[in-house]
Amino acid sequence: MDIDVVVKMTSRAWNLPILKAFYDGVPGRQAPLLAATGAGRTAFAQSLDHLIQNGLIERNPGYGHPLRPEFRLTEAGVKAAEIAHKIRSADREDGDPLIRRSWTIPVLATLQTPLQFSGIKRQLGPITDRALSQSLKALEERTWVKRNLIPELRPPRPIYAASGTGKRIADVFELDR
Repeated sequence: MDIDVVVKMTSRAWNLPILKAFYDGVPGRQAPLLAATGAGRTAFAQSLDHLIQNGLIERNPGYGHPLRPEFRLTEAGVKAAEIAHKIRSADREDGDPLIRRSWTIPVLATLQTPLQFSGIKRQLGPITDRALSQSLKALEERTWVKRNLIPELRPPRPIYAASGTGKRIADVFELDR
């Protein structure tokens, strides 16, 4: 899977819960999906629109009332929903808000092998230094990422590696490098 797809798939807070709900067999109408995810209406609608724009879900033609449409997964969406299910299964603290932060999953996806800050940034393209720094700090506080200093290098440089829950989530991805 390409890292750009991972970034698009996780850039809205409720994308993963919506995709997992589809994977779990929740009917593709708004009310059941809202109940299954626990999202607010506005955030849910924005996430749903984002998933439609990225080709992961589509309106189910011929089903539902025009004011109450039904949605279904596309071919790409089926793969994304399977990944969302694996991520939520790897996250043993179900519903952890850290999972819904926009750069958490892409950062963990790049940490299948230990990397320096610049290596992570190079793979994630559009991420800013500040966003990456904040994500790594939050992940380190939760022990999802371990930061090791290499004292032999001058100046000493940190190497980041996924650990614990972060490692289980990182192992879900097979990124094209």
